[in-house]
Amino acid sequence: MTRLPRIEQYGLIGDMQTSAHVCDDGSIDWLCLPRFDSPAVFAGLLGTQTHGFWQIAPAPSAGRSDAGVVSERRYRGDSLVLESLWRTPSGSVRVLDFMPPRDGVPQVIRIVEGVAGEVPMVSALRPRPGYGSVSPWIHEVGGRMVAEAGADALWLDTGVPQVEKDGVIVSAFAVAAGQSVACVLSWCPSHAAAPEVPDPEAALAETLTFWQDWTQECTYDGPYHEAVVGSLIALKSMTYAPSGGIVAAPTTSLPEVVGGGRNWDYRFTWLRDASVSLAALLGTGYLQEAQAWRRWLLRAVAGDPENLQIMYGIAGERDLRERELPWLPGYEGSTPVRVGNGAADQLQLDVYGELIETLYLAHQSGVAHCADTAVLHQRLIEHLAERWQEPDEGIWEIRGARRHFVHSKVMAWVAVDRTIRLAEAGALALDPGPLVELRETIHHEVCTEGFDPERNTFTQSYGSQELDAATLLIPRVGFLPPNDPRVIGTVDAVRRELSTPDGLVRRYPTIGAHVGVDGLKGDEGAFVLCSFWLVDALALTGRLGEAHARFERLLALRNDLGLLAEEYDTIQQRQLGNFPQAFSHMGLIQSALLLQQLATQSSPHRGAVAIPARGPQQNHNAPTSQHAQPPLFH
Repeated sequence: MTRLPRIEQYGLIGDMQTSAHVCDDGSIDWLCLPRFDSPAVFAGLLGTQTHGFWQIAPAPSAGRSDAGVVSERRYRGDSLVLESLWRTPSGSVRVLDFMPPRDGVPQVIRIVEGVAGEVPMVSALRPRPGYGSVSPWIHEVGGRMVAEAGADALWLDTGVPQVEKDGVIVSAFAVAAGQSVACVLSWCPSHAAAPEVPDPEAALAETLTFWQDWTQECTYDGPYHEAVVGSLIALKSMTYAPSGGIVAAPTTSLPEVVGGGRNWDYRFTWLRDASVSLAALLGTGYLQEAQAWRRWLLRAVAGDPENLQIMYGIAGERDLRERELPWLPGYEGSTPVRVGNGAADQLQLDVYGELIETLYLAHQSGVAHCADTAVLHQRLIEHLAERWQEPDEGIWEIRGARRHFVHSKVMAWVAVDRTIRLAEAGALALDPGPLVELRETIHHEVCTEGFDPERNTFTQSYGSQELDAATLLIPRVGFLPPNDPRVIGTVDAVRRELSTPDGLVRRYPTIGAHVGVDGLKGDEGAFVLCSFWLVDALALTGRLGEAHARFERLLALRNDLGLLAEEYDTIQQRQLGNFPQAFSHMGLIQSALLLQQLATQSSPHRGAVAIPARGPQQNHNAPTSQHAQPPLFH
């Protein structure tokens, strides 16, 4: 029987330098070592198990060729320790999967614990470095199994016998109630000395303590606490601890529609994604992450803000050239499989707004002033002032002709507006006068060129008929008050024209076999983040009941472990795109914060600040806002 797990069948474990995807049949099908962006040593997720996997599961019973899926699984407490329970005719076992926060070599630890009766188990590990393209040399060294290929060495330690057969390291053992067997996979450079034999139980205790201590810093105490903390853990797990960079997702090429070609590598740090993720962390009390990210930003941009890239490697690398891996058949046949990302060379003006908004939020949250960051900020705003009138590829990284995207211009306005506020507060040593005029100029142009008065909606780009879910952010960033008729018209238009029958939201129209505005053929699923944006827009425009209902619907899309991919297929009822997605979890956190704030009418959470709308109003008779405006993504 062909094995085709759905994306939502996977759980995530990680050590904040890389991560592994564990299926509910006990198989790890994706693991890059030693970093998020390193070549995968298990690439079965994008092919078959011949491309690398590690499965620990009950041995197949009579009449069955597989052990099925787990009976129950969860994360142990508020942690990234995955706990899976198997119930079999002969008894029950629990498998704990985790990666200790790294203090040396990266490790994947799997502890099998007997719960009741006695259960025969099998561990089968097929290492295939180079994204499944290399068959390693597997041999025994001092009672330990090691797989070596090029620069990589994988060491497998366990207390039960191991044999190698046809490139697979197999261990067969039985676990009775009260017994446990640990299996540990460690990576090190092939030329280095063998890693120390691990202590799995000590590592488990240390890992649980780390996550318990970290989650206790959360300041959110609203009604969606479980969902918010789970999403915070997901965001933290996607942070590369040595540098502070945040990956957009820890996978590549999981498709936006099964069988299609919209398959991209997300294992890099987008300025936009990292900025809005940091805003979510700031809003829940996590300041150290903001400080680490700010240092990452200074190193990545260096002395060259005029050539700002929209994404960098997790340690600040600039060369992210895109290529295809033809030997991988792709997730459920979705090709091509890509590594690297050509969008790194695009012009996306909105990133200036997201960057500067995050610096503004950090200042409001009490992150200490940084003179070097202030210099970088001034150079960024000077460069934006020179380029804001250019067309760009926009937030959705189109691969067609550049356009004057409304969202890009709105975010240019945000960059200027927040810079003015910081200057007026004495946090930036510059004269805000010229920027006030620029802010008014951008505002007037957007309201004139990007608004369709006949349909009463902002459009995707100047002069276009297409809509764009990103315009839902107009009231969120304070560009216009939420009760402005143009805002309400835009929200209604997006809800009418971009919503699916069950209330999720697409980014913009796609036209199947024909090339659309994004320069690509094919369709995609509903975009989870955009669906959270609609929640926010409805809440801000006074429709709290509908906002809460949509938010609850979005929570129901999470898998059993609380994880969200980038998109959702409303027809096949399944998750799509890279997984888990920082954008999706950031959207969940921000919507929960906003709903709580508006429900209680109390002051915003720590790290938030009221952002009233500014700039000239096209409709001078529009009513003023009834609610204080929270900042971008907050």
